[in-house]
Amino acid sequence: MAGLEVHHSGHQQFEPMSTSCKADEIFSTPSYSHLADREFLVTEESTNHNGSTELLRKGFMEYGCQHYRRRCRIRAPCCNEIFDCRHCHNEAMNNINVDQKLRHDIPRHEVNQVICSLCGTEQKVQQVCVNCGVCMGEYFCESCKLFDDDTSKKQYHCDGCGICRIGGRDNFFHCHKCRCCYSMLLKNSHPCVEGAMHHDCPVCCEYLFETRQDVIVLPCGHTIHKNCLKEMREHHQYACPICSKSVCDMSKVWEKYDREIAATPMPEAYLNKKVWILCNDCGKTSNVQFHVLAQKCPNCKSYNTRLTRG
Repeated sequence: MAGLEVHHSGHQQFEPMSTSCKADEIFSTPSYSHLADREFLVTEESTNHNGSTELLRKGFMEYGCQHYRRRCRIRAPCCNEIFDCRHCHNEAMNNINVDQKLRHDIPRHEVNQVICSLCGTEQKVQQVCVNCGVCMGEYFCESCKLFDDDTSKKQYHCDGCGICRIGGRDNFFHCHKCRCCYSMLLKNSHPCVEGAMHHDCPVCCEYLFETRQDVIVLPCGHTIHKNCLKEMREHHQYACPICSKSVCDMSKVWEKYDREIAATPMPEAYLNKKVWILCNDCGKTSNVQFHVLAQKCPNCKSYNTRLTRG
């Protein structure tokens, strides 16, 4: 069974090592249609004023940071400092040079002041600057306090996740048990695990729901950073760190085990030794012949087993 890959890069993205879902980091409540109406109103209003369309798009894609193209900055309610975006704040305030007692993340929903990048006017969170009339973000989510000029991401808001995601609403569905969005290609086949994304990566311990790194959903349904899984494989670790099930098709490896065991007979004292094993892949308990290399599950033929008693 293929794994499920989830990409996070200021956005979150989920896909089956085969298929994917991208999601933007932003938390928000307005619906996508609500946002579309808002954008339409801005466009309609611009046609009623000479040159207003040009004014709204002034500075388009010219401002922002490595995380977003936007024409405003935010004032952090937690420390009253100004940053380009919440990621810039979190990176700066959690830097190793900052006193550990002072490190913190921004409470994103509490942001209520933004500063226009073109005229420098500080104001309440809104899409159009009250002073110079420029649109501070082609994509705007009032609840998420999200501004982004790069609409090629196809941002949309997921009520179930409580965040805005990227990739287009029609391409993804929200799984209420997993509590996250997956590709429509996986709607009837993905491994369903309660709150699959709402826990820390089992390798690096970063909270996966808010991560900006790519994430893999394993065949067992558990999630892990793509890079962390890659490092595991480089160290010849092929089992889920949470449930120990195999993370990929291991049949070729099991065939090699068969050959090695056949070529390595046990001493006479161990020829009739039996042990109880638990198979990590199928969950069956069996009484099998002991071998120093590994014990094979008679049910699923996997060597991903553990001794339970001698």
